[in-house]
Amino acid sequence: MAAKLRKGDKVVVLAGKDKGREGEITAVMPKEGKAVVSGINVAIRHTKQSQTSQGGRISKEMPIQLSNLALVDPKEGGATRVGFRMEDGKKVRFAKKSGETINA
Repeated sequence: MAAKLRKGDKVVVLAGKDKGREGEITAVMPKEGKAVVSGINVAIRHTKQSQTSQGGRISKEMPIQLSNLALVDPKEGGATRVGFRMEDGKKVRFAKKSGETINA
């Protein structure tokens, strides 16, 4: 199946503790059906100090289910679904809300 959401896409969270927040996808894991979004689903790890590293609380962005993410419409803003169509012999993604072609 073609990737509806890709690295670098601006997305909005549809469900969960970060519902309504926006961020950019930094990594996609298609086999797990998850993505890492900057500033979203942040967990805090407590690490013990060692000779090589400083201890303390380290924030880490955790993966979020792709079904809980929606692309932000490039024209109108807000969540939109993604469709595919042929333009000049190439398959491109487009926002179903505005019909705008999505870059890349």
